[in-house]
Amino acid sequence: MTFAVASIYDRQRTGKLVFIVVAVIAVIIFLLVSNNLVKQLGQQEKERMDIWAQSTERLAKADVNADFEFLLSIISQNNSIPVLVTDSAFNILEHRNFPLPDKDDKEKFIFSELSDKNKEYLNGRLRKAAGAKPLHELALTNQHFIEVEIFGGAHQYIYYEDSILLRRLSMYPYIQIVAMVILAIIIYVAVLYTKRAEQNRVWAGLSKETAHQLGTPISSLMAWTQFLEASGTDPDIVGEIDKDVKRLSTIAQRFSKIGSRPELQLEYLNETVSTALQYMRSRVSGKVEISLDLSPDDHAVMLSASLFEWVMENLTKNAVDAMDGSGSIAITTGTDRDRAFIEVKDTGKGIARKNFKNVFNPGFTTKKRGWGLGLTLVKRIIEDYHRGRIFVKESEIGKGTTFRIEIPLAG
Repeated sequence: MTFAVASIYDRQRTGKLVFIVVAVIAVIIFLLVSNNLVKQLGQQEKERMDIWAQSTERLAKADVNADFEFLLSIISQNNSIPVLVTDSAFNILEHRNFPLPDKDDKEKFIFSELSDKNKEYLNGRLRKAAGAKPLHELALTNQHFIEVEIFGGAHQYIYYEDSILLRRLSMYPYIQIVAMVILAIIIYVAVLYTKRAEQNRVWAGLSKETAHQLGTPISSLMAWTQFLEASGTDPDIVGEIDKDVKRLSTIAQRFSKIGSRPELQLEYLNETVSTALQYMRSRVSGKVEISLDLSPDDHAVMLSASLFEWVMENLTKNAVDAMDGSGSIAITTGTDRDRAFIEVKDTGKGIARKNFKNVFNPGFTTKKRGWGLGLTLVKRIIEDYHRGRIFVKESEIGKGTTFRIEIPLAG
């Protein structure tokens, strides 16, 4: 069966990229629309404050025939926009709609009647508006300052801030986006967990069924080897058959352990690696050279020996396939802080960097034949059962690949 799985993963990656781009564009459009609405509301508040300033100016210049009640009603209708009225020297005269820290002055609007705490608070808000600029410069450049002329040619300044509603609306789109991102992450994690749990159930069911199906023919083959031996068949031939039958039995046992937590025992890494390679050495092409560079100290680790040997055999076979049956495989062991490591380096085709993680996904393969499950099993055995990790340490197209396994040292 031929798979074009690599191209499928490329399409999936492109699909994810398109989704991200579309999502970013949607967020940008959402922010632009929201900011435009906030800008319009801000302009409306400015227009309201212009009317408020004009009413204050007319009230100050009004004669006895002026409609005082109308002007006062315009001024009193502002119950949301924070306002400070100052004299020409920027001394605060009145205030409205500021959240004063001293609530006892809640109904007092004349600055001189306020407590020292509230006076300092309002002066601080005015200084904050100015920043590093002198107030007389700020009044010329800041649109939140409005100059009004009162009787006798004197001037006052009205300083206003955005209302609480407008400030909340300006923050709402960003809060909503953060909430959407958090929700998306939660949904993604939940879907990923569900998918992984489903994959685990499939793996376990398939493995146990494989072990069950292998059991009957293996038992039959064992009986046949005994029959051949009793029939006087060449002992060397019977011995080789017996080795392969035992090998099948070992494979069935391995499959039976998938899906249930294997019992880990204290093993020595160099010894386990060497044992795993003994079988492979006699069954790979003579054009493949397998070399071992074992660390001087044989490090103790907690392993399921049969499963770990399966890992080494899978990695070795994967390397042989990558080299088309001709090349060299170098296996190195050692320690790095509190972990033991095994590196398997081949001189094969190499792996593109974009596929360093994809090679462990079920079904991923660049070979013309195969299911793409070997490295998936390896990753599951190392990470789920041995609390370790496996990754592509380095790879270069046309030169080869190095896989690295890390597992905790025995305490």
